[in-house]
Amino acid sequence: MEMRKLVPTVSVPIMVSMLVQALYNIVDGIFVGQYSPDALTAVNLAMPMQMLMIAVSTGMGTGINSLISRRLGEKRPHEARDAARHGILIEVIGWLLFVIVGLFFARMYIGMTNPKAEVLEMGTLYLRIVCTLSLGQFMSICFERMMQATGNTTLSMITQLSGAVTNIILDPILIFSCQMGIAGAAIATVIGQVVSCTVGFVLNQWKNRELRLTHEGFRFDWKTVQNILVVGIPSTIMQAISSVCTTLMNMILAGFGDIYVNVLGVYFKLQSFVFMPVFGLCNGMVPIVGYNFGAQKKKRVYECVRVCLVYALVIMAVGALLFLAVPNLLMMPFDSSADKALTAEGCVALRIICSHFLIAAAGITLSTVFQAVGRGTYSLIMSLCRQLIVLLPAAWALSLIGPNAIWWAFPIAEIVSLAICLLLYRQCDRE
Repeated sequence: MEMRKLVPTVSVPIMVSMLVQALYNIVDGIFVGQYSPDALTAVNLAMPMQMLMIAVSTGMGTGINSLISRRLGEKRPHEARDAARHGILIEVIGWLLFVIVGLFFARMYIGMTNPKAEVLEMGTLYLRIVCTLSLGQFMSICFERMMQATGNTTLSMITQLSGAVTNIILDPILIFSCQMGIAGAAIATVIGQVVSCTVGFVLNQWKNRELRLTHEGFRFDWKTVQNILVVGIPSTIMQAISSVCTTLMNMILAGFGDIYVNVLGVYFKLQSFVFMPVFGLCNGMVPIVGYNFGAQKKKRVYECVRVCLVYALVIMAVGALLFLAVPNLLMMPFDSSADKALTAEGCVALRIICSHFLIAAAGITLSTVFQAVGRGTYSLIMSLCRQLIVLLPAAWALSLIGPNAIWWAFPIAEIVSLAICLLLYRQCDRE
C-alpha cells in the first residue's frame, strides 16, 4: 500500500485509542481536582510511580511488538508466535514487581516530598490500590502490542477504548455518588484495566489468528527473551526516565508550594492530549518500519519516516497554538480554589513549555525509528539527555531565579536532545 495511506490505516486507530486514554487522564484529574485540592496533589505525587508502571508495561510491549513484526517480515511466523508467548511471561513478572512496590514502598514514596498528613494518607491509599491490582494494565498492553504487530490496530483501539470508557464512566460514580473519594478514582482505574485486558484477550484469540495463544509446543527460550529485552529494556528505561524526572521536578517545585506541583501535574495531563496522538502515530510506525526493515526494503522505511514526521509536526503545531491561545480555558476545570491561583500560574507555564512542541515532534519520531530497527539504545541515549542530563540541571539552575523560570528548562532540554538525535540517526543510517 502507498505509505500515505498505509500510515493512517495502521496508526489512526491507535491514535484514537490513545486520545481517549488522554481524555481519561484529563477527566480523572478534573474529577479529583473538584473533589479537593489535596486529592489532586496526592494523585499528582503518585503519578510518577504510575508513569513508571506504564513505562515497564509499554516498554516491554515495544520489545514484543518489534520482535514480532520483524519475524513476520522475515517469514518466520512460528517464532513470532513464540515471541508473543514469552512476552506475556515478561509482563506478568513486571506486574509482580509493582505488587511489591505497592505493598511495601507506597507510603515512603509519597512521603519523599514531605506533604501534609492528609495528602500523605490519600496518596498512599491511591498508590497501593493502583500498583497491587495492576495486572490488567500489564496484560492489556501485551495484547494491544500483539495486535498492533500484525497490523490489527482497530482491534487494539477497541481494547484500549473499552478500558478508558469504563474508567471515565466509573470515576464520578465512585468518587462522588458512592462517596469513595480518592479510593474511588483508584478502583475505577483498576476496573477499567481489567475490562481492557479481558477484551484484548478475547479479540486476540478470536481475530488475530497469526498470534492466537496456545500452550502447545511452548518451551522457554532465553534467546527469545533476550531479543525482546534488547529493545524492551532501553524503551522501558527511556519512558521510566519520565517518572524519575517528574519525581525530581516535584521535589524542586515543592519548595515553592503545592500549587506548582499541581501546575506540573495538570500540564502533564493536558500535554498528553497532544503527545498521545503522536505516540499513537509512532506506535503504528513501529510494525511498518520493522516489517520493511526485516524485508530489506529501505526505501519504504525512509518514506514511512517522512510521512510520520509530517503528521507529527501538524499535530504538535495545533497543540502549541491551543496552549498559547487559551491556556486559561485549559486550566480552569482543574481549579477549585476561590482565587483561581492554579489557573493564573498554569497559564504562564503552558505558554512557556509549549514552545518546544514542534522540536519534540521530530525527536519522538526519529527516536521511534531506532526502536523499530532494534537500536533501542540510541533512543535511551536521547532520552537520558532530554530528561535527566539536561532538563534537571537546567531546572535546578533556573529555580534560583524563581518558579516560573523553571518552565524554560523544557525547551532547552528539547533543543539539545534533538541535536543529539540527529547525530544518532545519521549513525544509524550508515549502519
